[in-house]
This record gives sequence, C-alpha cells and structure tokens, in this order.
Amino acid sequence: MVKKVIQTLDRTIERAGYIALLFSGILIFLMAWASTYGVARRYLLNKPEPYSYEISTIFLVACVVFAIAGVQRWGRHLRVDFVSNRLSEGVQDILLNIVGPVLALFYVVLLTWQSWDAAWYSLQIGETSQSIWREPWWPTKMMVPIGSGLLCLVLIAQLCRGAASLIQRIRKMGK
Repeated sequence: MVKKVIQTLDRTIERAGYIALLFSGILIFLMAWASTYGVARRYLLNKPEPYSYEISTIFLVACVVFAIAGVQRWGRHLRVDFVSNRLSEGVQDILLNIVGPVLALFYVVLLTWQSWDAAWYSLQIGETSQSIWREPWWPTKMMVPIGSGLLCLVLIAQLCRGAASLIQRIRKMGK
C-alpha cells in the first residue's frame, strides 16, 4: 500500500515537472514574440513600446524557476563529471542521490521560505513596479516560491529513491 502511494506521488511529481518544463518552453516562445514585437515597433514604426521588455523580464523569471524542477527531475543539471567519474559507482550514487539532494534541499527550503515571505509582503502592501505600466509585483514574486516549492518536492522524491536504492544495495551486500 505504501509503495503504491509513493509511486503515485512520484508519477505526480514527474508530471508536474514535465508540465513546468512545457510551461517554460511556452514562455520562451512568448518572450521571443514580445521582444520581436518591441523591436519591430521601435525600429520599423518608430513608436517605442515599453511593455514588451517588462513582459519578457517577468516571463524570464517564471521560465527559470519552473524549468529548474523539471531539469532536476530528469537529472540534467550540470555535474562535475571529471571528479565524479573518478569515484566508484557506489560513491557516485550516494553523492548524486543522497548528499546532493540534502545539500540542495537546505538551500531550496530557505529560498522557498524567504521568497514566500517577500511575495506575501508584496501582496499585503500592494507593491507595484515603477514603470509606466505599474504592474503589481506580487504575482511575479509568487512564481519563485511556487517553482522552488516544486523543486523541493522533486528533491525529496529523489532523496527517497536514493535512500531506497542504498538500502537495497546494503541488503544485497548483507546476504
């Protein structure tokens, strides 16, 4: 029963990571379109448009914070291969699936907590940008704790899989 619940949660986290990557890809397309539109208006029509830069900046923040969880889920982050390849397979497994997620969780939990406080405070005081558009800042700031919260879930799932793998390896060695 517990194994089935863990597998369901793992599949849900994997889907959420995939959706976050897909969303990030769509945002990259929209950023390119907004930037092209802004440049075309400025240079072809000689009518500068201030909103495309701000929209691209907001989308860039969202793109980064949502893509990180998906990239981590599939293990596509940069690693120090020239060091880790010199280690035994067991040590590599422990470093990548236990030590790495624990260290990352320490940082990401703090990031999630502090970014949530900043976003919540921004919502409470009604903080807006200083541009002509005067868009509220809290939705942009809220993307950071949502994306980093998803990354926390991915890291916890990765840590659980790593611990289960290590326990199985220890049991096999004991037999």
